[in-house]
Amino acid sequence: MTGRDLRQILLNKWGRSYDIQVRRIQGKIFVQIMWKYLEQASFPLKEADYMAHLDMIASYIQAWGGAAQVQEYIEQTKERPRLGKAVSILIDLGDRASEWIIEDS
Repeated sequence: MTGRDLRQILLNKWGRSYDIQVRRIQGKIFVQIMWKYLEQASFPLKEADYMAHLDMIASYIQAWGGAAQVQEYIEQTKERPRLGKAVSILIDLGDRASEWIIEDS
């Protein structure tokens, strides 16, 4: 999965290039599709910066083995990003969770 692939998945589903963030919440990793999108005049990134950001997010998703999981979730969900409400996708790291998550001491 590349940033371009990720953007196309978003465009196919919702018709907008939404911002995507990765968050760790209570020791779990979530990919969150935020409500702001590239086509908004107030969006803080230029297209090249947005694509570089998506490439980085896609590389994490790929490394976690979650590309199919993220794509399927987006394609099947009835949720949509809206002001103050992101679409959150839990990434199942399985036995490899300890490789990616360092617990706070």
